[in-house]
Amino acid sequence: MRNVIQFLTVLIFAFVANQVVAQIQYTRSYDKTGINVFEPSKMDENVYEGFKIRIGGSFTQDFQSFNVENKANYVSIGADKPKTNKNLLFGAITSPKAGDFDTLSSNLTGFNLAMANLNFDIQIGDGIRVFLENYMSSRHHSEFWVKGGYIQIDKLPMFNNPDWFTKYVRVKIGHFQPNYGDFQHRRSDGGNTMFNPFTENLILDAFTTEIGGEAYIFPVDNLMLMVGMTSGFINGNIANYPDENNSGGVVQTKKSPSIFAKAAYDKTTENLRYRLSASIYNNSNIQRNTMFAGDRTGSHWFSVMEPANIVGNDNKVAATNATAQFTSGRVDPGVANRLTAINISPFVKWKGLEIQGGIDLLSGSVYGDTLTTSGTKEWIKRDWTQFYGEVVYRFLKDEQLYVGARLVNATGQPSNMKYGANDVALGKESGKQAEVGINRLSFSAGYFPTKNMLLKVEYTSQEYKDYPWADYRHEGKFSGFIVEAVIGF
Repeated sequence: MRNVIQFLTVLIFAFVANQVVAQIQYTRSYDKTGINVFEPSKMDENVYEGFKIRIGGSFTQDFQSFNVENKANYVSIGADKPKTNKNLLFGAITSPKAGDFDTLSSNLTGFNLAMANLNFDIQIGDGIRVFLENYMSSRHHSEFWVKGGYIQIDKLPMFNNPDWFTKYVRVKIGHFQPNYGDFQHRRSDGGNTMFNPFTENLILDAFTTEIGGEAYIFPVDNLMLMVGMTSGFINGNIANYPDENNSGGVVQTKKSPSIFAKAAYDKTTENLRYRLSASIYNNSNIQRNTMFAGDRTGSHWFSVMEPANIVGNDNKVAATNATAQFTSGRVDPGVANRLTAINISPFVKWKGLEIQGGIDLLSGSVYGDTLTTSGTKEWIKRDWTQFYGEVVYRFLKDEQLYVGARLVNATGQPSNMKYGANDVALGKESGKQAEVGINRLSFSAGYFPTKNMLLKVEYTSQEYKDYPWADYRHEGKFSGFIVEAVIGF
């Protein structure tokens, strides 16, 4: 505790010494003024005044009250507790008495673990900045954890700032989140939830950090073009993989880079702003890509639609906990290999009215996705589609208040999930790849007492469709409300 206090004291003194208002070029603020900022503009008006550092942070505290239920058909969890039903929900009440029944629902009410981020935005030269973002505390990593860092170059002072580079080019190098889609500029990220008018992210959450680079071109006003290449891994990897086929028995494990690109048109008039972006991300073959499974902080909805127990690597049954099962309310599409993802995102703002949405088209697999035909194994792909849209109305002076609604729908083919004999009566074909759907509807309201403070209240409901009879999400659904307090500076 003493070390933590000392660390915070140093930060506070640094914070005051730098007056917090250090004007960093080509960046984004972490308070209210950063809302609806996508890629930083090349029209930055901040004048370079030497080396500067801006220390900032984000803090979020949630209170939730959810009712969760499912069918909980009896399936033995096996392992060391064969009489335990693997489909019981987290928070369900089990009965020790013979003849009594376990509950098919749970109520999850209380305060969640607060999350906090620490940011360093450093101006090391004219048009050159370094950004380092850290998770001080989160659901998945309660210890201090470096999210990533990168250098962004918008000018070349070592070459007398050639006009063509200053006006039209940007280069970004480091360990960062690939620029895929526009929802990443809105999503909650640990303690940083200021930009999201709701309390959670999408069902299929496109987020990871990878080592590599991005090159931007701004050829004309309002148009941005980007191409990038990264390692494809969430962390470093220097391993050599054997020449023989992997455990799937079809292909070798490779270390292919991720290649991605994005184009965006963003136009603002007196009362109207409209933007349209298109992104594509591809990795042909890698041990484990995490483009849709890379969040290291976790959902802000704790333990909703999670099983009560899991089987560990030691084949022992253990109780589910919020740290290990940290993606509650989301779905991992299981596309760690051969991923191709396409996103189209429109955004319109007229006065205080915002309409934002998008579509994700995913195709990918894991090494175990094989199909044997006439004695020959084939590596197959699975598909997912996600539609989302939200309407937010901001009003009062400086848009201090807002109300909003969001709809999210995801449909696809989960990894290693097939229908069984008990699903035949439900109109499914036994042995066939499961095709499921998840629907979410949310309503939110928020208030900004100052540009650094936000209070949100949200009601949400989510349903799971067409999951197999033997899965804990069969006929699953949850609903409830969340209160979220946010600070960002």
